[in-house]
Parts: sequence; C-alpha cells; structure tokens
Amino acid sequence: QVQLIESGGGLVQAGGSLRLSCAASGRTFSTYAMGWFRQAPGKEREFVGAITWRAGNTYYADSVKGRFTISRDNARIAVYLQMNSLKPEDTAAYYCAAAQWLGPEYSRTYYYTSRYNYWGQGTQVTVSS
Repeated sequence: QVQLIESGGGLVQAGGSLRLSCAASGRTFSTYAMGWFRQAPGKEREFVGAITWRAGNTYYADSVKGRFTISRDNARIAVYLQMNSLKPEDTAAYYCAAAQWLGPEYSRTYYYTSRYNYWGQGTQVTVSS
C-alpha cells in the first residue's frame, strides 16, 4: 500500500499562485510515477500533470502547459505542483495519485485515472475572478 497526503490548497485570486504538495509513504519503492488530477463539481476527474519517479520525465495537460510545473523530491518522497497564473477555471479539488511499475506502458497511459493505483484525499483550490 502507498499512502498519499496532499496539502497546499486554498483560495487565491486570478493570476495568483499556489504550490501543492503530496507526501508519499508506505511501499513507495513500487511507485513508477506520480500524477496530479483535478475534479470540478459536476465534471469528471481530469489529468493535470505527472512525473516519473526515477527519470523525472514530465507530462502536462494542454490546459496547464506553461503555467503549472510538477517536480519531485526523491529524498522526501514527495511531489509538488507549482501553479502560476491561476484562472477561475482551475478551481477544483486536486488529487495526487501513484502509478505502480506493473501496468500498461506509462507514456501512453499517463492521463488515464485507471493507470493509477493509489489516490490521496484531495485538496481544494479555488480561484476567484
């Protein structure tokens, strides 16, 4: 099992910034990649960004490219999402997720929720206009 705890959400004005953190514990050695997803009320959960644990390869949704940056801290077993130039449409609950080594080719499936085996409880981000 892998436990994930997100933090860093809050209320911010449009154009502002927030940094989300996700701390991982448990059987983290089996983790291949970490991802961030978000879900707004009445909408499906959608991919935001991801990073592979060893190589540090990153992936982003088109809607956040150039504004969000995902990074990792191998020593602390944590992943971060730096969000700049926030827009009201970024308002959502943000979830951290962990994908294990065993599974479909990650580079082709990183944006599917089903590729991830463990999820955090989520942290709310609200961007006011």
